Amino acid sequence: MAGAPESWSDEEPSNPDEEGLSTWGNPAVAQPSVEDTLGVKVVDLVAFMLVKYCTKQPTTQAEMLTAVSQTDQNQFTMIFHQACACLQLVFGVDVKEVDPSEHSYVLVTILGLTCGGMLSGKQAMPTTSLLVVVLGVILLEGECAPEKEVWKALGVLGVYIGREHLFYGEPRELLTEVWVREGYPAYRQVPGSEPARYEFLWGPRAHAETSSVHVLQHILMVSRRLLRASLSPCHEAASNEEVRA
Repeated sequence: MAGAPESWSDEEPSNPDEEGLSTWGNPAVAQPSVEDTLGVKVVDLVAFMLVKYCTKQPTTQAEMLTAVSQTDQNQFTMIFHQACACLQLVFGVDVKEVDPSEHSYVLVTILGLTCGGMLSGKQAMPTTSLLVVVLGVILLEGECAPEKEVWKALGVLGVYIGREHLFYGEPRELLTEVWVREGYPAYRQVPGSEPARYEFLWGPRAHAETSSVHVLQHILMVSRRLLRASLSPCHEAASNEEVRA
């Protein structure tokens, strides 16, 4: 076939049916890329697993396969690993295999923390990952972090005081009330400060459930993952330049 008739490229379709046919003939329009398809399935699996976490239910590989409508084992493995990484980095939830023969899993908070990590009645997303960031900032500030330094660090993650966050809800309430009540950070006025300034320290529950070494190791692991993700497009571009050269 030599090519499309000249009228197809120079004239608009005369009716909706012809327009639909011309769109179908364009693979870039009609068919999503493999990456887009996999991305949607990762999001679907994350949503499914968050429901399991919130309802404290275990899950199996068979259930997860059904959730993403995916039967290809190789693709599912990729989707599963990406979903697990997202749960850990964004929500602070680990996926633990409890029965290899049945491929069954439970979802638990990272670093041995026992908090549910959710604001009841406000939002249903786990917030443990954000808590670990706060604990890490306290450590990096010499085990006593000025409040402004904590908010500066959270601002890098798009979490701002007084602004409702899609996943974490109202961050000031979460940080200075909910978590303080649970005993993870301590929040106190700096002695003798006028006007009053406040600071964060590790609370008794944080000391009881985890350690500074584990928190710093987790933050280092997250930083490495984010660095690899940010550098991969650069590496790909460099490789393409070498091929062209």
